[in-house]
Amino acid sequence: MNETPWWASQRGWGHVAIWITVIMFAILLVLTYDSHAMIEAGTERVPGYTVINKRIDYVYDEERRRYRPEVGGEQLLFGKRYSAEEAEDLVTHGKKIVQGRNCMNCHTFLGHGAYYAPDLTKSWLDPAWGSPQSREMLMVQFLQNPEENARTYGTGRVMPDLGITREEARATVAYLKWMAAIDTNGFPHNFEPMTQGG
Repeated sequence: MNETPWWASQRGWGHVAIWITVIMFAILLVLTYDSHAMIEAGTERVPGYTVINKRIDYVYDEERRRYRPEVGGEQLLFGKRYSAEEAEDLVTHGKKIVQGRNCMNCHTFLGHGAYYAPDLTKSWLDPAWGSPQSREMLMVQFLQNPEENARTYGTGRVMPDLGITREEARATVAYLKWMAAIDTNGFPHNFEPMTQGG
């Protein structure tokens, strides 16, 4: 009687499937921990929360052939120097506002979300805010009353009033400033940043 080789038997393929699953699970675990270490705030590509105390620019890197954030000298957010704990609390509060108001239903953040409204990954650096000196005030006013301070970007779409308080608007602006400092490998593409000056 001829015995079926292992590679042609159902039992053999069952063992292969089990081993492949175990190996792939181990690889997934390693990649998960590695990815988490890379995206943790305070790493090379994702700055700590105190970056909101700094000037953030977006410059073209000839070697990488893409834009990258450049953190410069002091540029206090709302005229205040935030400690590490205060900055983390403020940025985290802003992130929760963005999540709680479901901003991703219209906007894109770090490549996630919808494309109905502008991508907000680098919105802190958007020239539409006028100048580095006026942007904080304009962003807060816009978030509190978007219908009066409409910015349609030629789409004719106006953001609805989400009932954001002044405190929530300031926290959201802090989150947007922090997010602008994340090295996203040049995403979003074709973004033209505002000129920061000296």
